[in-house]
Amino acid sequence: MRVGIVGAGLAGLVAGRDLAARGHDVVLFDKGRSPGGRLATRRIGGATVDHGAQFFTVRSEAFAARVHEWQLTGLVVEWCRGFGPAPDGYPRYRVTGGMNALAKELARPLDVRTSSRVFALRPTAAGATRPPWAIVTDDGAATDVDAAVVTCPVPQSFSLVVDSGATLPTVLRSTDYDRTLALLAVLDGPSAVPPPGGVQQPDDTFTFVADNEAKGLSDLPALTLHANPEWSAAWWDRPSDEAHAALRALATPWLGASAIVASQLKRWRFATPRAIWPDPCWVAEGVPPLVLAGDAFAGPRVEGAALSGAAAAAALTQ
Repeated sequence: MRVGIVGAGLAGLVAGRDLAARGHDVVLFDKGRSPGGRLATRRIGGATVDHGAQFFTVRSEAFAARVHEWQLTGLVVEWCRGFGPAPDGYPRYRVTGGMNALAKELARPLDVRTSSRVFALRPTAAGATRPPWAIVTDDGAATDVDAAVVTCPVPQSFSLVVDSGATLPTVLRSTDYDRTLALLAVLDGPSAVPPPGGVQQPDDTFTFVADNEAKGLSDLPALTLHANPEWSAAWWDRPSDEAHAALRALATPWLGASAIVASQLKRWRFATPRAIWPDPCWVAEGVPPLVLAGDAFAGPRVEGAALSGAAAAAALTQ
């Protein structure tokens, strides 16, 4: 088959790799400038920061097998075994060079078309000899495929397949997501984040604070601070400069004696699904092969996205 995948985050990339390994012709589309979605890494001056997912854990044998392969090449390494004064002993993994390096490695052998915003997934003309699906990008170009996997957040997925003839369950198409505002801050000296460089749920504003230098990623002290859903929702529609200034002020306890020398505000509109579909993917009935996948299906963690992508590939090849 020629399979079109919308979204080159982890779910889409795993689906693409699995399908390509089974001999299928795969093309991925992503609106971003690089693949990865929330596997996101950014340079700010001489600092390097992960500004989406900060680490991942392993809870299933299926994901453990993939992670073991990544560890053998040095792509993935253990960061720590928990945060705070009483760590739980459970491994947390980081990616050498930043979380986006994992996405780039998975994308390397695939046909990934970045800066390609998909506008719609439509059936081709009835009775035609063309493949059944046309993936239409916002420049009007159409790519014909035999099967489609859509891995973007469910509200976006629904808008893409509305003309496909597929009927999404009401509960699925109404899936909503929490938002996250993040502050990325480069410091002129060491931060006050304790070893191993991360703190979960530290206060009433942040869900996670990471020191990218202590994590082993950045050559300079640089923090990533994720605001919680309540704070992010309250400030989402405020001007960006106001939200940015507010987060800089709230970050003060984590600066120690250092000062911020450069900072950026990052918005994640679809940060965390509020409800999880019970199956690792959703297969449309009554239409040509079409599967929806992503972190709303197998869980919002990195592992969930990977397992959902694998399930989507398996569903198309059963």
